[in-house]
Amino acid sequence: MQLKSLAAAIAMTSAATGLGLATALDNPAHAQETYEWKMVTSWPKNFPGVGQGPERLAELVEKMSDGRLTIEVYGAGQLVPGFEVFDAVAEGTAEMGHSASYYWKGKAPAAQFFAAVPFGMNAQEMNAWLQYGGGIELWNELYDQFGVEVMTAGASGVQMGGWFNKEINSVKDLEGLKMRMPGLGGEVMSRMGTAIVNMPGGEIFTSLQSGAIDATEWIGPYNDLAFGLHQAADYYYYPGWHEPTVMFEAIVNEDAYNELPADLQAILQTAVHDVNLSVLNEYTARNNDALQTLVEEHGVELRRFPDDVLAEAKKHSQAVVQELAETNEMAKKIYDSYSAFQDKVENYHAISEQAYYNARNPDGDTTTTQQQ
Repeated sequence: MQLKSLAAAIAMTSAATGLGLATALDNPAHAQETYEWKMVTSWPKNFPGVGQGPERLAELVEKMSDGRLTIEVYGAGQLVPGFEVFDAVAEGTAEMGHSASYYWKGKAPAAQFFAAVPFGMNAQEMNAWLQYGGGIELWNELYDQFGVEVMTAGASGVQMGGWFNKEINSVKDLEGLKMRMPGLGGEVMSRMGTAIVNMPGGEIFTSLQSGAIDATEWIGPYNDLAFGLHQAADYYYYPGWHEPTVMFEAIVNEDAYNELPADLQAILQTAVHDVNLSVLNEYTARNNDALQTLVEEHGVELRRFPDDVLAEAKKHSQAVVQELAETNEMAKKIYDSYSAFQDKVENYHAISEQAYYNARNPDGDTTTTQQQ
């Protein structure tokens, strides 16, 4: 009886194996197809932090997929200009892009909520909203009209306030300055009397050095040192009220994404998730050393924005964000979700993160190398 059962089991297994082999021969395994993608970015090729994130993403995807999906990364201007990344992905010129959503405010004003909101949420809070508060679903809903999928692919953390070629002692000192600052922060500065100029990162140094602009913000000490901005302006201001973080985006052409088998989609998502964390960790690890170099070796004058500048910026920020929320129904939907989550997380952070910082530094601003 046992021998008959064993023989039957072997026969059934052999039949199933034969059927599976025949199916594989008749329909070559979809899982073994290879895909070669292009990724365009808004950053200089291999630039520290934000520029190296896409390189890490491509490397991870190739390794995890055993070469079935490869991604060639292009810096700003190599295939398309930095501010044309979104169009290139939407139109299929490139399958993928890496950038920041506030560059597309002309196409979708509400996209700015997903990059940086003045006096808004920081990187930890933004990641929580995007992953667990419905934020990424809203982001994709916004981009659906363009045929683009989006994933969160890095964060800068709290940025610096910017480089200025003169001291800022009051709001009046901002009047008439030409400054590079994108997004909602740029709109706020405009209402404070500053003439806002928009340009890709690769053009900042020469514009500041030549006097085409009087001030600029970029990201933070790690990137600012790499650009040599200390050679073009003496005064370095904090805090970066305009960008409590910038969330970087990985955008993917919807048709190209849907052509991938499920396992490659999962590999891509996993790699992007890794890069989202690693980029922020890199900035956290490198910014302090870079700041010390700027101050101690290059003699940069670090200054805190005067209280009246911060107060005026906050007042205008509230108006600018509220006006954006009233742009259309989708903007209002995103704003409601964003602001509700910020209210909740602020309540908790008041007794957790902020309370801990206050306990750790009871004297408040304890900057040493930063303040003269």
